[in-house]
This record gives sequence, C-alpha cells and structure tokens, in this order.
Amino acid sequence: MEATYKHPKSLVSLQTKYCPGCGHGVIHRLITEVIDELGLQGNSIILNPVGCSIWADLYFATDSVQAPHGRTPAAATGVKRMLRDHLVVCYQGDGDLAAIGTAEAVHAANRGEKFTTIFVNNAIYGMTGGQMAPTTLIGQKAATAPEGRDPLEAGMGYPIKVLEMLATLEGTRYLARGSVDSPVNVRKTKQYIKKAFEAQMRGLGFTMVEILSPCPTNWGMKPVEAVEWLKDSMMPVFPLGEIKNQLEAVK
Repeated sequence: MEATYKHPKSLVSLQTKYCPGCGHGVIHRLITEVIDELGLQGNSIILNPVGCSIWADLYFATDSVQAPHGRTPAAATGVKRMLRDHLVVCYQGDGDLAAIGTAEAVHAANRGEKFTTIFVNNAIYGMTGGQMAPTTLIGQKAATAPEGRDPLEAGMGYPIKVLEMLATLEGTRYLARGSVDSPVNVRKTKQYIKKAFEAQMRGLGFTMVEILSPCPTNWGMKPVEAVEWLKDSMMPVFPLGEIKNQLEAVK
C-alpha cells in the first residue's frame, strides 16, 4: 500500500507547547511539507523572534536563528546575503512584525530582500498577555483595550493591513493572505507558501504570506468558537487571496 500522507521529515515529532486551538501547529506543518516537497531540508533556515514564535525552532528540523524582538528581517537580510542558496524564512507574529519590527519589515520589503516572511496574524499579543496589537479589530477587546479597540475616542488607531501597505513598494514580488480555519483554506495557504518559497529560490524579490490564525486563549473563546470568530470577524477586514503577484513579470 502506498502512503499518501505522512509526517514531514522537516517537522520534529514533539508534543506541542501551543494552546489548544492555536493555529501555529498547522502552520508549522504546512511550512515543513513545502520544505520537504522542494527538497530543501538541508538548506533551510528559520528565523523566529520573541513571542509565541520563539518556540518555532523546537519543531523545525532545520537550522534556525532566534532574533531579537522585531529584528527578524534585519537578521534574515544578513543570513540570506551570505547564504544565497538557502531558503531563509522569517516566522513572525503580528505584534512582532507590525509594531515592534515595522521599520525592519518595511525597509526589507522595499529593498527587495530575497527571503520569505510567514506572518501569523491572530490580532492580539499572544505570549505577553493579550494586549492590543496593530491588527486588533475595531471593537475587539484586549488587555490594553478592555472596552474594545476605539480608533477615535481612545486614540487607538485602526487595524493595519500589512500586505496592502507592502504592496505599494517596488521591492515586493509576492504577497498572499491565507487562513487555517478550514481544510479548503489550509490547502490554499499551502499553495501560497509554496509559491513564495519557489519565488525566493529563483531570487525574484521579497515575498510574504500572511496567515490568519485563531488565538482562543487571549480571545477568551473556546477553540471552535474562535474559528467561527476568525471567519465572521477577521476575514472581512483581512480578505484572503493573492494581494500582489508579480512572479511572471520578473524573469
């Protein structure tokens, strides 16, 4: 009997540290499946900063670098420039990428640095206690917004749409937004990741895949309820699909 589904070689078999219902485990699986399919396990480097992503290097059977909070794109720039034949992946959350590390992310994208960012968007600071993140929705409650995010009266601003912002920059080549809420969207998200990795290995420019992911613990929800909230509340604000695809235009 031929095996059609098996544990990825690039994914360590280890009990998860993530909360029940968290999407990080599914995302790890997708990344490692693509790494295996492209035959890049021995030539892959994962960079993971502070936050829930700090545990990522426990689960990837590849080389890894832990960067300071928000500085992953800066570290990845150096790694990729030195090891151009390697797949270099930044694994960042929304607080890390869209707040603490905004400058690094924007300028790396603008320079067209040839690495890929996997941007996990759960609209909250996960590890540090559920504070409001740049992607927290209007009206969504957080530790630092107990009455809900109010963009005007409380001066909290609006949710940042990172991909739409980066799409205006000349250095970005492939930007896509997926989700892990359903089997259909999981499969589509894997396709986006594969396109981004292939584009990186062709040296085409900056690539990023944003992935909407539930955080039941800090949303104060049960896992199934969190998935429904992601579909009903997050997706209208952060629509899925390829936001920018210039892969065919660049030879």
